[in-house]
Amino acid sequence: MRRCAIALFALGFSCAVQLRAADESPYAVAADLFAPNSADLGLQPIPGARTFTVFRPDENTDHYSNGAVLIAFKERLYVQWQSSRQDEDSPDTWVAYSSSTDGERWTAPRPLSPPNSGVTMHSSGGWWTDGTTLVAFVNVWPTGFQSRTGGHAVYRLSTDGETWSAPHRLLAHDGQPLEGIIEQDPHAYDGRLHTAFHVAPGLTAQPHYTDDPLGLRSWVRGSMPHLPRDGATSRELEPSLFQRGAELVMVFRDQASTFRQLASVSRDRGETWSLPAVTNMPDSRAKQSAGNLPDGTVFLVNAPHAGRERIPLAATVSHDGRLFDRSFLLRSARDLQPLRYPGKFKRPGYHYPKSFVANGYLYVVYTTNKEDVELTRAPLAALENSPR
Repeated sequence: MRRCAIALFALGFSCAVQLRAADESPYAVAADLFAPNSADLGLQPIPGARTFTVFRPDENTDHYSNGAVLIAFKERLYVQWQSSRQDEDSPDTWVAYSSSTDGERWTAPRPLSPPNSGVTMHSSGGWWTDGTTLVAFVNVWPTGFQSRTGGHAVYRLSTDGETWSAPHRLLAHDGQPLEGIIEQDPHAYDGRLHTAFHVAPGLTAQPHYTDDPLGLRSWVRGSMPHLPRDGATSRELEPSLFQRGAELVMVFRDQASTFRQLASVSRDRGETWSLPAVTNMPDSRAKQSAGNLPDGTVFLVNAPHAGRERIPLAATVSHDGRLFDRSFLLRSARDLQPLRYPGKFKRPGYHYPKSFVANGYLYVVYTTNKEDVELTRAPLAALENSPR
């Protein structure tokens, strides 16, 4: 009996050590993958990738754009983004969207949110679809972006991408309106929809999941501990997500400016999450996008610069979601157009990328210099299990 107890204790201790080790570094980047002192980090373009303009401002339009996010629905592509005349986080911020049949030519922007009045502002919340209905999420900030009271998300529905329902509040599992700002990057794994909401006080990133196919109701907050923080904003911010076998891995921007990605792991379909850990994946502290390609390849899209510079934009891939050992340029420093209009918090670079897989491509949408809404599409064949 004593030998059995000792054996069980040893086994339990071994498992605990392994779990802690896994949580300390949910994934890693090959040591020689990025060349920090080389142009474009030593990366090469993705063969066959092309870039197109969704929206380019002129003297008669808004000059500020950010938070672009894309989806495919009924033979069309849709992009939404937040727009304002000149400055980031200004009271005139609203949500625009455009569509395309081929990803190359895009319609003129149309509104998804009402005109702003007073201090209420709107920001892009992303998309979802079950194939029949398109859901547009819009974030509502009743007292402005800088408020500690945060805001909430509403949804609008369409079956044709042209005519939209009135906005309605998202609902929590108890049927009450859900408080929190939805992240733009929902993912469906094992019949369950996963994303995060940023909840008050301040902005605290918290994983959520629902079994509702459209993501309109029954949202449940997952349990995730947080790293120590200064102020009202959590260190973990603006996450994305990928699947690794039976595990989910949530990827965060680190507001503490380590310029490395944070990551947390769930082994129970999003109900509980590990304490987020700092990875060695360089990140310029902007939004990023993660996911799985059809063959299971895991990808991370971000500006993998170990500092504030959001150049270049890259897709970094892994066969198993544990070691990322291949990375490719989406946009480089050499093809960055100049910033044309001044504005608060505007600066050169590729900002807040989000991605979507459809039609044999990885589509990545972002704003360049926080004014041009642009899209780069890369053939999946160039990324799936490609040699290093």
